[in-house]
Amino acid sequence: MEIVIRRATRADCPHMYALVKELATYERAPQEVTQSLDEFTESGFGDYPVWWAFVAETESGQLVGMALYYIRFSTWKGKRLYLEDIVVTQSMRGKGIGTKLFEQCIAEAKEKGFSGMTWQVLDWNKPAIRFYEKYGAQMSSEWITCQLDW
Repeated sequence: MEIVIRRATRADCPHMYALVKELATYERAPQEVTQSLDEFTESGFGDYPVWWAFVAETESGQLVGMALYYIRFSTWKGKRLYLEDIVVTQSMRGKGIGTKLFEQCIAEAKEKGFSGMTWQVLDWNKPAIRFYEKYGAQMSSEWITCQLDW
């Protein structure tokens, strides 16, 4: 089966939003997806987009994966691509789609002259950790993720 990686469009948002929900379920936190599809779409394709994405599509036009990113700024390193989510629908995992999406993000970061790429992975997600280790990713247990919610 041929998979095409392309830039996401507004029309992809309902399928991408479904993948976000699928990822949240996989990460044992489906209740944490609190934004609406409209908010999701506006955030990526409104007047002031804050995210961009690549999608993986089958030859029949079925969207089976995505990599959503935004630009992060480090006072030490400069601009970096922050990979917020990379997800492949469960039935299509293990077919190299995640690799294609991940490598497209690497290419995007290099093309734009960013200093690198950053992302997070849950410590129990061993398949993802093994995947990232193949790329020589540095995993830091030194930094603790902090957040405020309201």
